[in-house]
Amino acid sequence: MTGHLPPGAPLWFWVAFNALIVALLMVDLGIFQRHPHSMRKREATLRVAAMVTLAMLFNAWVFYAWGHQRGLEFLAGYLIEYSLSVDNVFVFIVIMNYFDVAKAHQHRVLFWGILSALVMRGAFIALGAALLRRFEWVGILMGAFLVFTGVRLMLTDEHQIHPERNPVVRFFRRFVPMTSSYRDARFVVKEAGRLLATPLLLVLIVVEITDILFSVDSIPAIFAVTRDPFIVYTSNVFAILGLRALYFLLAGVLDELRYLKLGLAFVLVFVGLKMAGEKLVHVSIGVSLGIIAAILGIATLASIIHDRTGPSGKR
Repeated sequence: MTGHLPPGAPLWFWVAFNALIVALLMVDLGIFQRHPHSMRKREATLRVAAMVTLAMLFNAWVFYAWGHQRGLEFLAGYLIEYSLSVDNVFVFIVIMNYFDVAKAHQHRVLFWGILSALVMRGAFIALGAALLRRFEWVGILMGAFLVFTGVRLMLTDEHQIHPERNPVVRFFRRFVPMTSSYRDARFVVKEAGRLLATPLLLVLIVVEITDILFSVDSIPAIFAVTRDPFIVYTSNVFAILGLRALYFLLAGVLDELRYLKLGLAFVLVFVGLKMAGEKLVHVSIGVSLGIIAAILGIATLASIIHDRTGPSGKR
């Protein structure tokens, strides 16, 4: 089996993988988050390390079972999705701060938001894979969209979001019966014989919609490095699973990574050009992975240097 490139994973692979993910989420919710608390930096760091290690163990299995090509495809897809998740984190922080969600309850919002994101992204990946198999021009269209998104990210400040202008927020506040304040970590409550939503449910809905919007960029980006739906899905899922811990780890330092947004923009432009021009110029997965890693590494290093030297260039 090693070294071969199967057209797609068998059904039991999908079932077993999703069963594993559900088990991990249930353990997380039932044990680690049994008592709501604010995740401190040390705990967040350990969780990020654990999730990355789990992803790399799975990647090692992909290398062993399906060979070098699929192994590099998973690694590239995971790196793309995880790096784009940093942008998600910034927006989630803005949302949590705007709605004044207690730190002890933020993990619950992210947990259920990510659980629904797994379902939605699975559907988007299935749709994207079907379209790419049926229509070759869809790949060119996706690539052009990624280039456009990357250029827009370079030229605009995507982080200036205004939840109060969101039409979903306006609709929810106008038409859904809701309590005036939070009720601990509950999404709905029954008061005076009426079933009412709490503001925490509104926050969850905004987080879910935001993640769907982000997936419009991230899923085509992974299809630029692999067309195997199983590799696209698993690399996406592992990146999403680490998003909660990454949120708490980066909450206090994200402003210091000032050049990472520019790096993400260049990554989107690169994978977009690769996807759109695949028929003209073939870029191997190894070269693609090296370019993506170099872009992100340079952006991170430049941010660290800028933060340490300051605007004047001196310590």
